[in-house]
Amino acid sequence: MSTAVYLSTAYLGPVSYYCQLFRYPQVWMERHEHYLKQTYRSRCLIAAPDGRQALTIPIVRDDPSHSEVKDIRISSHGNWQHLHWQALTTAYQNSPFFEYYADDLRPFYEKSFEFLFDFNESLRETICGLLDLSPEVRFTDEYCASPADADDYRQAISPKQKEGTPLFRPCRYYQVFENRFGFLPDLSIADLLFNMGPESPIVLRDSIQRAI
Repeated sequence: MSTAVYLSTAYLGPVSYYCQLFRYPQVWMERHEHYLKQTYRSRCLIAAPDGRQALTIPIVRDDPSHSEVKDIRISSHGNWQHLHWQALTTAYQNSPFFEYYADDLRPFYEKSFEFLFDFNESLRETICGLLDLSPEVRFTDEYCASPADADDYRQAISPKQKEGTPLFRPCRYYQVFENRFGFLPDLSIADLLFNMGPESPIVLRDSIQRAI
């Protein structure tokens, strides 16, 4: 296995995404791929009181499928930041570590960001800091369809992927609404962080070891 990996940008990426940030010492973050709708690039999944809930960042509709992801602008339509933070609060206010991390994440739902990629990256850096993850993250200068110098999971980590993500087999952990819905695997990293706090890296590690 390579020591480097190519990843797409992700909004509060799923646990499988952060497993790769845990495992690989070097990460190439893709800036030049064409934006793909209905993916983790602008969507995350959380465990809400009524089950899985998707939170989607609205984007400016200038034919995004033919735009590079670095050029995708966030739309201010619909007061999405307030709604997303309200959803996160409703879902996790009774979790063990919500109050511990809320002040770190709340500013992302108060400050304006123009570009989706910049928002995602700033949020990822904060979460990596909270998880004590420190991969060397580099940004692509151009799009390469088949990189030879690293493993490529840009398309593999997707809500549409039915065969599972490489190097990931979910390790069960405590979830607030597990008594209602059972364990919901591979939700947003926010779910793991708010429920497990400082033990989150252990879950990432064990989810990788189960996959090997």
